[in-house]
Amino acid sequence: MKKTVLITGATSGIGEATAYEFAKQGINLILCGRRLRRLDTIQKALERLTNVHTLNFDVRDKAKTLEAIESLPDAFKTIDILINNAGNAHGLDPINEGNLDDWDAMMDINVKGLLYVSKAVIPQMTARQSGHIINIGSSAGKEVYPKGNVYCASKHAVLAITEGMRIDLNPFGIKVGSVNPGLVETEFSQVRFKGDKIADSVYRGFKALQAKDIAEIIYFAISRPPHVNIADLLVFPTAQANSVTVKKEF
Repeated sequence: MKKTVLITGATSGIGEATAYEFAKQGINLILCGRRLRRLDTIQKALERLTNVHTLNFDVRDKAKTLEAIESLPDAFKTIDILINNAGNAHGLDPINEGNLDDWDAMMDINVKGLLYVSKAVIPQMTARQSGHIINIGSSAGKEVYPKGNVYCASKHAVLAITEGMRIDLNPFGIKVGSVNPGLVETEFSQVRFKGDKIADSVYRGFKALQAKDIAEIIYFAISRPPHVNIADLLVFPTAQANSVTVKKEF
């Protein structure tokens, strides 16, 4: 029987690449995102490969999140795999200059949004005593770097929540893990720097990870045998040693 995956933040970057990777494997897709036009485009492209259903909502909105997942048609109601991918970074400011709206956006999406989606999906997994959850963290969840303060805090929270989930859901046989990328070349920096030209320089001078690289790793994690759980995976491009050490060749 074909499995069904729900992916948040599926309209770009790692989420979109993961949707394509899972579609190639014939897994049914529930794609979630805020940009309806992008969802429609991706749905049309992937329906040639598998069954696709889209949900247009913002994970920051608790009521809309629960309502959207509750509205799933019968063919998509059984969610075997949850990929909590929706996340963002806003600004790169020292704590004394941080923007409160930026802080709210990061905590609301990266932490509370992940919790809202999980709350909507986990009960059916515990009822069946099966399921697999992968939370997309970041190398920023492993270490704090200058001016990273609140973003790093949000990603540290993702890892703490992941560990708590794994403990609490262990009696139900549910796998829980995290994939934590370093520098991935996506729209991430455009969002972080709010369209400023500085975003163009972030990935210059070295080969960054690509969204497809992370998508392949996510599929590897969920395709392990039943007795194997990839609990915590950190992945850098070869040029990166930690959050602030990157070998660049200009």
